Amino acid sequence: MKNEFSKLLLEWYKNNGRDLPWRHKGGAHPNPYIVLVSELMLQQTTVKTVLSYFEKFVSHFPTVETLANATQEEVNLYWQGLGYYTRARNLHQSAEIIMHNFKGVFPQKKEDVLKLKGLGPYTIASFLALAFNAPETVVDGNVARIICRLYHLTDPQDEIMPQIRQKAEALTDRERAADYASAIMDLGATVCTPKNPSCNMCPVQKFCQSKNLPNVEEIPIRKKTPKKVFSGYVYIIKNKKGEILIRKRTQKGLLSGLYEFPWSEEKMFANAEETPETVSHIFTHINMKLKICILKSDCPVSDGFFINSQKIKEYAFSTLMQKVIKKARI
Repeated sequence: MKNEFSKLLLEWYKNNGRDLPWRHKGGAHPNPYIVLVSELMLQQTTVKTVLSYFEKFVSHFPTVETLANATQEEVNLYWQGLGYYTRARNLHQSAEIIMHNFKGVFPQKKEDVLKLKGLGPYTIASFLALAFNAPETVVDGNVARIICRLYHLTDPQDEIMPQIRQKAEALTDRERAADYASAIMDLGATVCTPKNPSCNMCPVQKFCQSKNLPNVEEIPIRKKTPKKVFSGYVYIIKNKKGEILIRKRTQKGLLSGLYEFPWSEEKMFANAEETPETVSHIFTHINMKLKICILKSDCPVSDGFFINSQKIKEYAFSTLMQKVIKKARI
């Protein structure tokens, strides 16, 4: 099965695989830096979303050296809107490690790639396969779904991941690992989709034990984590000059190092004027809703400082705070 499966899949990929700016059909990508940037950006983010940020980012940071020499604030500014800013910090630190520890040469051994920041088993496998054609097996959500449907695995996905990886490894084309990794991920993204899979368009349908079954959309079974709801207030504080107060987050976490307007769960200022405007944003497991309040004050709070509103674009804000900027018409 393996040889015919990979042959059919690779033939399909040659004609139907997605053309992406970090993609190189016919083998490994000639520039591993491009692969590294895309891999970090694609963590927990869709291809469609990444496309609108990738070109701008690599245009400003065209090489691993330019990225390593940049400040974290500058990197955050060009990452702004992608979310999960820990990835931006990991990418920046990885660039520094490549320049300082590896003299600007990208590591090709798994034990060396492990020294980079923010790369788990999936990302390492994907990076080595796409950048160096290393015989690695890539298992993302798309691949896991294909394997579960292919072998009609109906147990919860989280409980059978070792079995899924084992079967995925057995099918991997070791000689054309780069194209194979892209091909099987594209198959999951465009044909073997979570909803309404195009079974009759699948190049490997002859091997699939779940083809056109009534419950195919229910495979694989995934546990859903309920989202917590957080409600609070966000404050637009203006001084007599019309300047706006912002502060930099210093806490550890996804948004550390970014700028924000003061916000809290309980109301902080009794004399703040509540507006009818609210903003909401869904983080991984939190649905956050903030009511926008206006306060006139010349006193900085919570390590904040005042800036001219016209310079707001010079600071990196989270997607949630960008929504505040838009709603408050700053």
